[in-house]
Amino acid sequence: MQRQMILSRTIVILNIVGLLVVFSLGFKQFVQPRIVKAVYQKQYQELMFKCDNVMREHLIAKNRMLSEASDDSVKTLKAAEIGLLECHDYDVMRKHLISLGLTDNDLAVMGLKAIEEEATNVKTFVKAHELKY
Repeated sequence: MQRQMILSRTIVILNIVGLLVVFSLGFKQFVQPRIVKAVYQKQYQELMFKCDNVMREHLIAKNRMLSEASDDSVKTLKAAEIGLLECHDYDVMRKHLISLGLTDNDLAVMGLKAIEEEATNVKTFVKAHELKY
């Protein structure tokens, strides 16, 4: 009788532990990413958009310097290189969000939403998606 009681308690405890594991995995997989998106989406989008603009400015300055080297173009390129520090904050935020359970696809969707929100006309939207050679 006592042995059966101990076995019953053990089964109940194992079931409770199993439920806790299932609920915690479900939370981590389905609930946590939604909360993280809600909390960090705006900040991530701002950082992503700033980094994108800085990289574009750097590319333009670099191409200008290559095509017409002058003191002015060198200064502009150096300023653009310093501007690339903006991308560090974006990269740190990106890694933080991945550590909190977001996937690359989640971040890509958040980034596309930022571009769509910031694109005030078709020309801006095309520039954001244009490939540079």
